[in-house]
Amino acid sequence: MPHPVVGELIDLLQLERLEENLFRGQSRDIGTRFVFGGQVLGQALSAAQRTVAEHGRTVHSLHAYFLRAGDIEAPIVYQVERTRDGKSFGTRRVSAIQHGQQIFVMSASFHVDEPGAEHQLTMPEVPRPHELDPPDPIDPLKFSHISAKLQRWLSQSGPFEFRHVYPRDEIKVPKRPPFQHVWFRLIDRVGDEPTLHRALLAYASDFHLVGTTTFPHGISYLQANVQMASLDHAMWFHRPFRADEWLLYSCDSPSAQGARGLARGMIFTAEGRLVASTAQEGLIRVSG
Repeated sequence: MPHPVVGELIDLLQLERLEENLFRGQSRDIGTRFVFGGQVLGQALSAAQRTVAEHGRTVHSLHAYFLRAGDIEAPIVYQVERTRDGKSFGTRRVSAIQHGQQIFVMSASFHVDEPGAEHQLTMPEVPRPHELDPPDPIDPLKFSHISAKLQRWLSQSGPFEFRHVYPRDEIKVPKRPPFQHVWFRLIDRVGDEPTLHRALLAYASDFHLVGTTTFPHGISYLQANVQMASLDHAMWFHRPFRADEWLLYSCDSPSAQGARGLARGMIFTAEGRLVASTAQEGLIRVSG
């Protein structure tokens, strides 16, 4: 049996099938004010994958918009539209619904495996995960100055472990260039089903990405005067991987403007294989 928090995440991504193209998912309160965006992304991908299993295609890209904040206390219904099933490609559109309203929409494309030209960018030269220390605990005095909700978010042991190449103090925040490298992996081994690992990676891809946009400005989501929210999320799956083995998330932010910030990410295996790419724009409002 996997570690309890890993088992809980897997259960979260499994979904209950209500009808042929209709699924229901529960939410996990991890200390965020609203439903964690990665949860909705992972569940929506799980729902879409459940409708293409018989066609022998795997997801190669997804593009999503976060429309409304999700209610942690209520289930989410995922409605899948089978947009197209061709010989090589298939497309699905997923709507996530709470309280009768769409909170999220996603389009995903699926492709049969076939050979072709291949290249990739080289993985950045960074220390290996075993050479890096786990994140330091937050100073108790600083910890007492943040909200109880965020205290729970920071104190909980989640299903993924992270090792930051360039750790940053999220309370006394320095200004620095808009890039970061983070090693991550699931804290326990899970089964071999590739669809599970893709849903797990979609979940994890929402960590750290848009936060990269705040680095040059010396602000953090922990500050009371900072409002941040994911607006959209895109992801491309390139090569096979396992979410329970070390992966490097290399993120940068080319632009922030108009209360929005754009971040991009590349995800590599420990052997240097580029397995996925991401892009996300987020709302960044600073008051006072």
